[in-house]
Amino acid sequence: MSKFNPEKLYVKFRNGYTAIQPVVPRRYTLTHSDETGNLFLTIGNKYAWDEVNREMRDEVLGEWCSYGGHLYYYVYLYIDQGEFDQNISARRNEIFRRELPLALKAIRYGDRLLFTKYPYLDKANIIVNFISSYPQFTRQENWGAFSSFVT
Repeated sequence: MSKFNPEKLYVKFRNGYTAIQPVVPRRYTLTHSDETGNLFLTIGNKYAWDEVNREMRDEVLGEWCSYGGHLYYYVYLYIDQGEFDQNISARRNEIFRRELPLALKAIRYGDRLLFTKYPYLDKANIIVNFISSYPQFTRQENWGAFSSFVT
């Protein structure tokens, strides 16, 4: 797994969102540059589709959701890429699983002022949705709480 470097994270807020409000709805788009290793986190009321590389589809999307009086953080990962190939999807699944802890650390760090203002967010369950046309890669998993991803 790559090590998270806060100096390589760039955060921007859109559509009137700030570092401390609102919590719900709040959507995150995390992208990166393979060349520089930089991470780019966009926070707002919508996903930053204009930041997503449509060919690579290696972004990490997330959002806060409230169900039954509890907050959850949902992550969406698109395992398949472009032309569907089961071997490529298997490799991408491995990469997402290996790099997801780094992505969650980046999201937690990038929105740390929100977590400071609302410390209960660190206890929220992270529900990860692996999305694929291949059933063996399609999963929904509980990855614990953000408190496990504090840098």
